[in-house]
Amino acid sequence: MKPITKKRLTSVSLGTGRTLILTFFLIVVILPIYWMLVTSLKYPQDINTMNIQYWPQSVTFSNFASLWNSTPFPFYFRNSLFVSAVAGVIVLIVSIMGGYAMARYSFRMKKVSVMAFLVSQMIPVTLLLIPLFVMITSVNLGDTLTGLIILYVIFNTPFCVITMQGFFMNIPSVIEEAAEIDGCNKFQMMVRVVLPVMLPAIVAVFIFAFVGAWNELLGAVIFINTETLKTIPVGLNAYVGQFAINWGEMTAGGIVAIIPAAILFAIAQKYIVQGLTSGAVKG
Repeated sequence: MKPITKKRLTSVSLGTGRTLILTFFLIVVILPIYWMLVTSLKYPQDINTMNIQYWPQSVTFSNFASLWNSTPFPFYFRNSLFVSAVAGVIVLIVSIMGGYAMARYSFRMKKVSVMAFLVSQMIPVTLLLIPLFVMITSVNLGDTLTGLIILYVIFNTPFCVITMQGFFMNIPSVIEEAAEIDGCNKFQMMVRVVLPVMLPAIVAVFIFAFVGAWNELLGAVIFINTETLKTIPVGLNAYVGQFAINWGEMTAGGIVAIIPAAILFAIAQKYIVQGLTSGAVKG
């Protein structure tokens, strides 16, 4: 009985420790979002007071109304949604084709290509921005959403291709061979057989590319100057003035900016977990 009792005690201790650690990280993640929400629901005089209010004495949605009706924030939201969605779709298509080629075919310089993709993730983004800015502006795509989409595709494609390669390597090639025997060509095989099996991977890669473009600030600051073409991170950054910060509208914008990504993760949570775990087995 003693070994069993010790084993149970150890299991309970590990479970309790794991719960405490997860609870701590949950609080660390949720607390800033909670404080941002509380601040966005306060009047300006309540925000700037020295008395800390953990919940506003009088709730107001004036910051959200002002943000949406009196600022260019609707343009920021539309631009971020358009750029992130288009960049995510392009990255997904390129990653499917590139990942499939890396997983199924042998060709010269394959290992070098994979290594180049991995090494590219170690290079600081700040070192790439100026050369990319010169290249994109040289073809008259500076200060355009098209140029920004190209930038985000360049940033996110290498990692997504490597990730897709891992997903494809987990799919037995006999499935494709059976489809070819049944008369499917390569395109039909991909659309009817492979991609339905790859649904968790497709969702995971798309959301990674979407969120990467949605949250990016530095590249958008450098590439975009026109007010109506700015994205949400750039627009919110403008609320930090030289002598004051408009905390009410800035936190309201932050809450609105969280919503699309939160909805995506809430809807596709099951697929994301399946995709990330299956893609981590091989690669």
